Amino acid sequence: MISADCRYHIVFNGEIYNHLHLRSSLTTLTWRSHSDTETLLACIVQWGIERTLHEITGMFALAVFDATTRKLILARDRLGEKPLYYGYAGSTFVFASELKPLSHAPRFDVALDRTALAAYMRHSYVPAPRSIYAATRKLRPGTWLEVTPTDVESHTLPQPRAYWSAVDVALAGGHDPIQAPEQQVIARFESVLATAIKGQMLSDVPLGAFLSGGIDSSTVVALMQAHSSRPVRTFSIGFEEPEFDESGRARAVARHLGTDHTELRVHANDALALVPRIPHIYDEPFADSSQLPTVLVAQLARRYVTVALSGDGGDELFGGYNRYAQAERAWSMLSRAPAVLRSLGANVIRAIPPRTWDALASMLRPVTPVRYITKQPGDRIHKAADLITCREFGELYERFMSHWWSEPLVIGSTAGNEQLARKAPPSFSTHTQWMMALDAITYLPDDILAKVDRAAMSVSLETRVPLLDHHVFELVWRIPMNMKVRGSETKWLLRQVLYRYVPETLVNGPKKGFAVPLAAWLRGPLRDWAGDLLSRPRLQRRGYLNASLVERRWHEHLRGTRNWHYQLWNVLMFEAWLDEHRAA
Repeated sequence: MISADCRYHIVFNGEIYNHLHLRSSLTTLTWRSHSDTETLLACIVQWGIERTLHEITGMFALAVFDATTRKLILARDRLGEKPLYYGYAGSTFVFASELKPLSHAPRFDVALDRTALAAYMRHSYVPAPRSIYAATRKLRPGTWLEVTPTDVESHTLPQPRAYWSAVDVALAGGHDPIQAPEQQVIARFESVLATAIKGQMLSDVPLGAFLSGGIDSSTVVALMQAHSSRPVRTFSIGFEEPEFDESGRARAVARHLGTDHTELRVHANDALALVPRIPHIYDEPFADSSQLPTVLVAQLARRYVTVALSGDGGDELFGGYNRYAQAERAWSMLSRAPAVLRSLGANVIRAIPPRTWDALASMLRPVTPVRYITKQPGDRIHKAADLITCREFGELYERFMSHWWSEPLVIGSTAGNEQLARKAPPSFSTHTQWMMALDAITYLPDDILAKVDRAAMSVSLETRVPLLDHHVFELVWRIPMNMKVRGSETKWLLRQVLYRYVPETLVNGPKKGFAVPLAAWLRGPLRDWAGDLLSRPRLQRRGYLNASLVERRWHEHLRGTRNWHYQLWNVLMFEAWLDEHRAA
């Protein structure tokens, strides 16, 4: 869209939820449409980019060209719901919400960033600001970039500027906690979240919600239904394997709330049929295996609606991940022992093969409670050995979040010098707060939100995430931690709101996540496909990965002595991506 005086040109991907309110502050204008793009452009004309970014509420990636100054502005929403890539193709500055158009630009250099590749192998996604291509970058959430003609002439990538920071908000919230009775805090939180949900329910196309039956999505759907005059369309999928299936809980919540619920029973073949399409949907290598059910539920929802709300963000805001408590417990034990002693213990553990540990465990089974003897104990004990050598909490948590860690997997990378843990300052009062803040700027935008956005966009479904409205985010970080995690109960505050609408018995239960039986699939129906991609000659011909290391992990996984499914899935998704994008 072009401004009335033809000075400003904008391209915009996303949604501005408060654009009608913003129009009331721009009363001197004559509006030509009801579009939020027109509102956004008018704000930039009158206020400039910085004030506009502070005033708007929404999800977006945008580019504004000033024809007078010949400057280009790129900006991304606060928490990273919408992606934005940029870089150079030859001497031309290029940008897009996807890598595909950039990689097809004339003179685009398709050389891979091997350090980014190593980070991907470690985390299952490429952390911002890197991208898989050395020639491009991802704009970080909450930042904007100004590109001048001089920058383009000198082939320079200017430094992004932050207009909002999740870490700064988290730190500020800890220094200014809300001091009020619990019931007042609960009521205030519910009011702010309900306002965000009502704003995101405004749509001129059919709208619904994902409903897994967990705390996060159930709370979002409960408040949607409370503020809707008709049954909300809700969607969930169920699995044949009971340990992965939450559809019964979703069905019960939908029945209680009175939503118009649609459920799809997923068979293994349904998910497996998606595997060849994944590299096209995710145009960077991406290996969070919950991408498969996410695409399936997006396909289901798109048959009936054009916009869907989701409950993403609840784990990062309310301490919902099991790994938070696990990392805290692990460090409380490890930190008591000298590092030298722990390193010695790790070497002893590794000296005993996993099969020997399995045999010892099976000998102990008759005299040990079953709950203490897990499946494949040797595999778990060897993986624990990697944790006990950590010298600081940040390293421990990063290992919790990593698949390939210190192994020499990627040929020619310098990934050992880059750790996500360094992206969040250590100045939080508890380790859990630090982990939540770190996840909010790394795992949340680059894994969770990327997973949902790409899956939904592949079927032309718009997703909205009300828990990540910045007003909600800012309020929650001012709420004391004992109202988020209380004892062993996570998401305490979110539960108190949900229990006003749904009985506790319907939503309480073990957290299953949105996983698939990947380990078994790789030994079964995916074995031939995976074997072709993981073959030693193929990997050696590519020249990116240590073929002998991958081959050893593959054979150990097939024998069942170790579970390397996450590590192998990262390799498989990269190899499949290479085939799709011909980047080799």
